[in-house]
Amino acid sequence: MNHATLLTILCLTFGLAHHASFAGEPRPARPTGRTKISKATLDGLESKLNVTYARYGDRTLEMDLYYPKGTAGKLPAIVCVHGGGWRKGSRINHAKPAQALAAGGFVTATISYRLSGEAPFPAQIQDCKAAVRFLRAHAKEYGIDSEKIGAIGHSAGGHLVALLATSSGVKELEGKGGNADSSSAIQAAVPMGAQSDFMSERNRKKSKEAEIWQQFLSGSQEEQPATYRLASPLTHLDKNDPPCWFFSGEKDDPSTHADEFRKRMKELGIDSNLTIIQDAPHGFMVQQVWFDQMLETASKFFIHQLKTGWSAE
Repeated sequence: MNHATLLTILCLTFGLAHHASFAGEPRPARPTGRTKISKATLDGLESKLNVTYARYGDRTLEMDLYYPKGTAGKLPAIVCVHGGGWRKGSRINHAKPAQALAAGGFVTATISYRLSGEAPFPAQIQDCKAAVRFLRAHAKEYGIDSEKIGAIGHSAGGHLVALLATSSGVKELEGKGGNADSSSAIQAAVPMGAQSDFMSERNRKKSKEAEIWQQFLSGSQEEQPATYRLASPLTHLDKNDPPCWFFSGEKDDPSTHADEFRKRMKELGIDSNLTIIQDAPHGFMVQQVWFDQMLETASKFFIHQLKTGWSAE
């Protein structure tokens, strides 16, 4: 199955405008209302739920896997990381993007991770890395191309995805979640509504939002500068990191545009981009029209980065 065929499937499945529409052809109206995944899409998927991917003593962490029915050969994988200010939320909250992306020919895994009320940073990124290592170590079992793993996340999950993209090999962030012989590196990242630099002025100011990342990072920027640097994706960015495509709602804080991060990526010669969803707030994925705009662009990005030259063999 080639690049163009995959995009056509996505367009038919979700009612998206094809990127290669004929000149003058009107773009179809986008659906409105709360985000739903169609029954036809769900009927075309297989799932493996409650798969344990990491153990910390008696504590286990699970993921839910989705993949298209009737798949032959190995597929790229995408790890899906939920938001919730690092202190709430569930992998179920990211099931819709996982299901939608799986329909385009990916194995997707929406993961649980330890929240900040249970364990402060770096537990959360250690869990994300454990999930990537698990998928790579069990690639044959789940039909995954172990050399093609991406990640997508929103808000706190977006931050963790950006950090996952830039911190491969950072020992303090790897953790002991298992499969230590496998790499936690990813090959493409889509951070949405994400913080990419905790050393910024915004993270220094006192605000209601500051209480969230102070719980996450065990204090203020002034009190915990080393932890804030360690948690900043920008701190770790180097020439070996994968392409990143950022998303932000138009009404969200401009810090989610990752301007300095993307500038540094350009200097390093790494592909990066930003899509701003018109009229949308921080939580743009709850509305179908905004979700579909994200899905259209994110799907193209993952197809290009993880499926170029790919064939089912």
